Amino acid sequence: MQFWLVTTNHLEDKIWFKDYEDFVAGMNIPPILTATTSVRILSFILMSNHVHFVLLCSKEEAKSFINRFKKMYSQRYWKKYGTNSLLRENDVDIRELFWGDESLERGIAYVQMNSYAANICLNPAEYPWGTGDAFFRAQERGGVPACQFGVRALFRLIHSYVRLPSTYLFNERGYVDPASYAQVEFVESLYGTPKRMNFFLQNSSKAKMVKETPSFDDQLVTSGLKSLCASLFREKDFSNLSESQQSEILKQVRYRFSSEPHQLARISGVPLNEACRLLELI
Repeated sequence: MQFWLVTTNHLEDKIWFKDYEDFVAGMNIPPILTATTSVRILSFILMSNHVHFVLLCSKEEAKSFINRFKKMYSQRYWKKYGTNSLLRENDVDIRELFWGDESLERGIAYVQMNSYAANICLNPAEYPWGTGDAFFRAQERGGVPACQFGVRALFRLIHSYVRLPSTYLFNERGYVDPASYAQVEFVESLYGTPKRMNFFLQNSSKAKMVKETPSFDDQLVTSGLKSLCASLFREKDFSNLSESQQSEILKQVRYRFSSEPHQLARISGVPLNEACRLLELI
């Protein structure tokens, strides 16, 4: 068996998922891919400007998987926002993990802890966009089996005519619960106990990256930026503001949300060096 940690590069001046609807669309792509390929998902997470997957497959299958994921999400992004080049040049890093030297355990923990490292939540199990709460659940959760949806109803949910297995369960958020298709039993047997898994989570490199200052997710900060554009300058689009107005907006957002330049560049759509210049940091 071969295991791979698949990571897309962080976009500096854009975000993949702008709102709740975008995340739901992204969450419904992995179950389509697992239903139509032999690739098996151990864990994954969707962050606002990048994604991580731990996959069981060959390296070529891992490359095909992430390329198909990017293509499918790009198509949906284009239909909603009219932009078709979001992920065209987005590079991917694929690294092999091994069963036996604990690199597989560390890789899964690394993926699971991304949201915690970003200060988005207190516990990775609280983050809904991935396999955060899929393992060692205290109780089973229900859901609506995919087979109960008609062709049109299912298409409205997943934007695909692929027939999902009846074991795939839709949750109340409108996407397939990752626990119904990820390799949950394998991952739990890999760690053995919740305590051992928690040890790897708390000692992962991501856990050590947590900042003391509070952070807000990109979607909330984007909403704040739009509100400030409207309230201060009666303009909906940040790109339509003058340079001095853009500078004022970014300074206000940085002050109100404790945002770093990298986040401000992502949500405003300007290059990082331009964001720093507008913030008068360079």
